[in-house]
Amino acid sequence: MRLLVLGGTVFLGRHLVAEALERGYQVTLFHRGQHNPELFPAAERIRGDRTLDLSALRGREFDAVVDTCGYVPRHVAAAAQLLADSVGHYTFISTCSVYAAPQPGADEDAPVGVLTDPTQEQVTGETYGPLKFLCEQAAFQAMPGRVLVLRPGLIVGPHDPSDRFTYWVHRIAQGDEVLAPGRPERPVQLIDARDLAAWILDLIEGRVTGSFNATGPNYPLTMQAVLHTCRSVSGSDAAFTWVPEAFLLAHGVVPWSELPLWIPEGGPALLELSIGKALAAGLRCRPLGATVGDTLAWDRTLPPDAPRHAGLAGEREAELLALWHGQESG
Repeated sequence: MRLLVLGGTVFLGRHLVAEALERGYQVTLFHRGQHNPELFPAAERIRGDRTLDLSALRGREFDAVVDTCGYVPRHVAAAAQLLADSVGHYTFISTCSVYAAPQPGADEDAPVGVLTDPTQEQVTGETYGPLKFLCEQAAFQAMPGRVLVLRPGLIVGPHDPSDRFTYWVHRIAQGDEVLAPGRPERPVQLIDARDLAAWILDLIEGRVTGSFNATGPNYPLTMQAVLHTCRSVSGSDAAFTWVPEAFLLAHGVVPWSELPLWIPEGGPALLELSIGKALAAGLRCRPLGATVGDTLAWDRTLPPDAPRHAGLAGEREAELLALWHGQESG
């Protein structure tokens, strides 16, 4: 299999390339070389910026391409159109944020977000999802019948630069009192990047097309189960204090970024999507404990002062817990 990967050295792309090389693929990376340039000496590397110049790919033939880093429809259209006559299958990594206001159990036909100005190209919290959907459409239009779209939710595991799951693994391993958001029984979803990468390649090998919600696991999961698994795997003495989301919102705690996996109830059910279509197409998920253990092992290789990109700072967590206990006692 001759595989072209647009991107391929950060998180999901990194795991995807590692899995492809393990399977014996001939892998070509087209990327800017700004992240992890030492990775994958066995792969061919083409340095370039997709937003400026794709000419280095002109005339090259591949069996399949995976686009891990498309955010603007014009850029995706340019890549797909350039490769349309020389690539058999195009996979676009989208996001479940394409959905406008999904309800629990929403499937791939749920309404998507729409931009008031379809020429808008600035990626913000509000435009990210609608732009990704337009990227999907650009790929479908350029290569009809040959496009696979994956819409992941929270991707987790080793080498995650976002810290959105690693925050919980790291914080709970430290022990002591841990602020936990909302209801313990609140459903959540996540997928190990390595499981997603393996499934993507399975789909490519089967020449599967269409759109899929791409999250997991393939069993019911709650916030409480996630936190308890982190404690069990790390062996820490963490004690969870479940704080109602009304209190958190009143004190300006930012959902998702300051407390990952927390989306206030009544908001978009992005962690409760239907994955029946994905499971029927062969998606399989490793036990959560395995993901937690591997993430913790990787996290412990990082410098103690490594910057954290998500989660509550220690002082902020302590302040909120003190305020909550004060309100309880008052």
